[in-house]
Amino acid sequence: MTKPEHSLSEIIKDIVTVIIGILFCGFALKGFLVPNKFFDGGVTGISLLIHEIYHKNIAFVIIAANIPFVILGAFQVNKSFALKTFVCVIALGICLLYVPYPVITSDKLLVSIFGGVFMGLGVGLSIRGGCALDGIEILALYTLKRSSFTISEIILGINIIIFLIAAFELGLPTALYSILTYYTASRTISFVIDGLEEYTAVNIISGKSDIIKERLVMELGRGITVYKGERGFLKESFDVSHPVDIIFTVITRLEVRRLKNLVHSIDPKAFVFTNSIKEAAGGVLKKRVREH
Repeated sequence: MTKPEHSLSEIIKDIVTVIIGILFCGFALKGFLVPNKFFDGGVTGISLLIHEIYHKNIAFVIIAANIPFVILGAFQVNKSFALKTFVCVIALGICLLYVPYPVITSDKLLVSIFGGVFMGLGVGLSIRGGCALDGIEILALYTLKRSSFTISEIILGINIIIFLIAAFELGLPTALYSILTYYTASRTISFVIDGLEEYTAVNIISGKSDIIKERLVMELGRGITVYKGERGFLKESFDVSHPVDIIFTVITRLEVRRLKNLVHSIDPKAFVFTNSIKEAAGGVLKKRVREH
């Protein structure tokens, strides 16, 4: 008997995660951003801009602004994702209409920072639950196939336009504080999605690679890959080189310091360099966030 793709417990967990995310987004909007005429990036930023310029109810504006991107998502991603996203957006609109959030503060710095933090928490949790509360990434994905720009460049360009309009309509200080809100939200989203266990690739070049390999596997319990290379090629002795095993492994960022300390205790002259990994799957990696 084959195991169902998603168990009931996983579905319930996703639903609860999305609901919490929606509540956080509503709190960020009604408790911080809307009362103080602040903005965020993406479709939420467009919605807030329309709300301020035309004085339309933010709940209805967010729903209407996301509909084109939901339709686009049905073609660019899949219909299931688009349907879940549409339900989430509707739920956010209902939350904004009926949940009596208090206005927390009017201090501009606090609004820009904590408004961004709670917005990032909400959007990040909704993504972990399998849907999106902002369609800007879908638009970027659509534009990517028709231009030479990257997704990050497309999103940045759209947000620059949003903040320029905000600066023109509501003043430069508000736009600048809103940029801080957007940055804080973006960093929080990354943290919520990647978590403390964001994967880091580590490459180690050392003359004592045999000992390092053994201790990485036996003490840290990490899987390793070994490349064959050469070391040496110094300026004063360019023709002199030696074969060396280049060790590659993937760890979480919580383990980086422990790994570096271990390598340094074996070979203080070892060359160690790291870089972040956006996606990793398979091998001996432990499962982090269920993919949808």
